Amino acid sequence: MNRTERIESLLAHDLPLQHLEVINESDGHHVPAGSETHFKVVLVADAFAGMSRINRHRRVNALLAPEFAAGLHALAIHAYTEAEWQARHGAVPMSPPCAGGSSGQHG
Repeated sequence: MNRTERIESLLAHDLPLQHLEVINESDGHHVPAGSETHFKVVLVADAFAGMSRINRHRRVNALLAPEFAAGLHALAIHAYTEAEWQARHGAVPMSPPCAGGSSGQHG
């Protein structure tokens, strides 16, 4: 199972999701080809209702702690309730470009 599949499994196991996207953005960063270090997740779950943005991020980060321990370096989190997602018309913000150097590794 690759990292994308593990992330999907960890999130879907503990959150009742209406929508989930896991996007490997590693190729846009200064890491070796084929890396699985930089990801974006888009989650839609009514479980986020009443939670602040930081608490949504904390919950997702806690669920993915095993992946961070295994080398996941960066995670862009876009967590919405169903109503928020519909209000955005399904649009997802783009991640910012990597600010790392050109050494072949991003730390």
